[in-house]
Amino acid sequence: MAKSKADEKILSYNDVVLRRSDLDILNGRNYLNDRIIEFYFSYLSSLFPSEDIVLVPPSIAFWIKECPDPASLKDFMEPFHFSLMKLILLPISDNSNVCMAEGGSHWSLLAFDRNSNMFVHHDSSSWCMNEYHSKQVYKVTLPYTASNANYEECPNTPKQVNGYDCGMYVLAIARVICEWYASSGTQDDADTLWFSRLEQVSPSAVSEMRKDILGLIKGLMAAPKSVA
Repeated sequence: MAKSKADEKILSYNDVVLRRSDLDILNGRNYLNDRIIEFYFSYLSSLFPSEDIVLVPPSIAFWIKECPDPASLKDFMEPFHFSLMKLILLPISDNSNVCMAEGGSHWSLLAFDRNSNMFVHHDSSSWCMNEYHSKQVYKVTLPYTASNANYEECPNTPKQVNGYDCGMYVLAIARVICEWYASSGTQDDADTLWFSRLEQVSPSAVSEMRKDILGLIKGLMAAPKSVA
């Protein structure tokens, strides 16, 4: 039986493979899936290259949270070198079912900044839906950062105005943080971090960013393939 058009591979970017259905998600008022978030995190890693930053794929962040034996994570976590990183970004899902691929209904972002010795959680819902899940990731990740960092819910995280843009807010805030770090992150006051820049993340900006990411993917699809 032929694969459906929705499953058609349309782009391989670094280690991420996007499918036709991912374009449909971006085209409409839809909740983002793991692949789109992983793709944009990979894009940000290319846009702001640094040996001090790691943007963790959603599947890895999910397993950090849901692994039944946290002690067994040591070998799994080693390749990420969290103890050496100055900035770590982790997408948080409210999915708790390891048997359900891409489950859940809300995304948020957990950021670790070594300079301030803080984990900061950004949740675009009005009532911090992912606080429990974020704290679980914090507790498991903390020992691997070789720090005693505290946890904070960011009080001025921009709030979504609909029920589907949480993933877009994760991407928009992740980009703000990467831009902040690339420009002045190591010099800024540890108490203020990137917070003053969050005003860039408005509902209209997020709506435009959805279109921009769709255009980015289409542009990469149309780009000539390099020949080895």
